[in-house]
Amino acid sequence: MKTTRRAFLQSGSVIAAATTIPNFFMKSVHAGVESPLKLGVIGVGWYGMVDARAALKAGGVVISSICDVDSEHLEKSAAELEQLQGTRPKTFKLYQDMLDNSDLDAVIIASPPHWHALHLLAALDRKLHVYCEKPLAYDIRECQALLKAVRDSGRIVQIGFQRRQHASFRQVRDFIKGGDAGDIIQVDAQIHYRAGTKDPTPKDPPSSLDWNLWCGPAPLIPYSEQVGHFNWRLEKTTGHGHLVDWGIHLVDATRMILNLTTPHKVAATGGIYKLKGIITTPDTLTAHFEFDEGPLVWRHRLWGAEEYTPEVNNGVFFFGTKATVFVTDNRWVVIPNGKNADRKEYTPATDAGLEHMRDFLTAVREGRQPACPIEEGYRSTVTVKLAMIAYESDSVVHWDEAKGTIVDNPAAEKLLKREYRAPWKHPYSG
Repeated sequence: MKTTRRAFLQSGSVIAAATTIPNFFMKSVHAGVESPLKLGVIGVGWYGMVDARAALKAGGVVISSICDVDSEHLEKSAAELEQLQGTRPKTFKLYQDMLDNSDLDAVIIASPPHWHALHLLAALDRKLHVYCEKPLAYDIRECQALLKAVRDSGRIVQIGFQRRQHASFRQVRDFIKGGDAGDIIQVDAQIHYRAGTKDPTPKDPPSSLDWNLWCGPAPLIPYSEQVGHFNWRLEKTTGHGHLVDWGIHLVDATRMILNLTTPHKVAATGGIYKLKGIITTPDTLTAHFEFDEGPLVWRHRLWGAEEYTPEVNNGVFFFGTKATVFVTDNRWVVIPNGKNADRKEYTPATDAGLEHMRDFLTAVREGRQPACPIEEGYRSTVTVKLAMIAYESDSVVHWDEAKGTIVDNPAAEKLLKREYRAPWKHPYSG
């Protein structure tokens, strides 16, 4: 059976909130909270609504305003939210109008990554707390501008790396930290799946969609179904590919488990072998990250025959001196060293999206740092972006973490920042 990214996620806990009957939301929205947090949502397509439902399920909130450049998204989402929470949110096309004309405590940013920097900075300017989906931003210089702005703001900012909440990844962290796997010599991470693609032929955008505004500070590319809603993830100018969009979750989880910062050297090779003319980022990629603690190797393939071992298509292997550990969503396996050693498998279930949103809302109420603060979102985004820079510059990239720059590689260094399309202005001024 063909597996797509949307189908894979719909089979797991990430959309559990979407399947809960409205009565549950009606009872939980304000549960146990005298004054519910007032939330706005920027980008109410697929994942924006996943986040909105999670916030309502966590309780103690009301979604009072939503924003999207697609009027069809706005109308559909406003109607659903009215059903779920009992009140209809205000709707806006422009995020500035939403922020200026709404009484908000926090904002959920679920727009495509090329918009994250401007949306997050605008929210901080209004002194709002922010839940921002991953990756942190499109380019590394944007990430650095956001890192400084968040630190200066004193606001609570959570980045959407939901696997930090999965019991499977947390249990593996504790298992490895306790020394049961021995010294970890190497880590392999991978997500192989058959990407669902659409017609790449340029055509007029839907009448409900302001395509020029959707592209915003990114290049204005011709519209097609393959670069529009959802499928933008594999477009170079917006989503920047599978590693940046989906693989980043496993890179972040690995960093959390081993307490890694950023790699000092990155190499990457691959290409578009099967999906040429359809997507603009690698359908096959191998990236080698050298951290001070050891190497992480990433692999992905977005096409091909059925896998020999489909149960490990999506996950991380930790190769230790005492055992190998494999972990994925809601499952982890220990393979002890030694011939015919018995494997041990654990299957803890977690609604990670709900728990990550709950952690953010609790952090806002308590005035504490969330599970994935800006520093962690920055490091994971920088890590995968360095791999794409290595791939696009066809070079080995050496990263100076302290200085925040690429060393002795002018061609790669130029890719740290992408100039904005007028009239938008890039926020980095370093």
